[in-house]
Amino acid sequence: MENNQADLSQYRSDFGLKNKLARVLWNSTYLLLFRPFGTRFFKKYRVFILKCFGAKLEYTSHIYASVRIWAPWNLTMGSYSTLGPAVDCYNQGNIYIGDQTTISQKSYLCASTHDFTKIDFPLTCKPIQIGNSVWIAADSFVGPGVIIGDGAVAGARSAIFKNVDPWTVVGGNPARIIKQRILE
Repeated sequence: MENNQADLSQYRSDFGLKNKLARVLWNSTYLLLFRPFGTRFFKKYRVFILKCFGAKLEYTSHIYASVRIWAPWNLTMGSYSTLGPAVDCYNQGNIYIGDQTTISQKSYLCASTHDFTKIDFPLTCKPIQIGNSVWIAADSFVGPGVIIGDGAVAGARSAIFKNVDPWTVVGGNPARIIKQRILE
């Protein structure tokens, strides 16, 4: 059986000029009008800036100034939810985060991948859905197309490649069920 090589000269981005220009504008705004305003006093101001770029957020959301968001227009967050310090929200595809959910520091949410079975290695956007009352602990990775059910907890440094059932605690690389989450 002969192996074909990937031909990346054939690669074409699905993102048109409008998207690319919007990201240039967003990145400039991020550097000048978002990132420098890091204190809690500017929490609603940062939400306002993101809303101006199409993010669907509540003013009770808390997004730290050090968060990286690839495309605010692909981000939806519920009330009282948090994107912690240095979270990387690589949302070429949509990312939905429910109410009262915390994504802890240095976590990485990746809503796209490439189809490595095709010679031109095309980009595939796969939305991430994170439910209500979820905690994604520090330095975790959430992969493309993952659905994390309400009340779930992902332990620190978890690598989540498959869906997580509601009210379960997972951890490890790859993440596996550790136990049920029971609130007292």
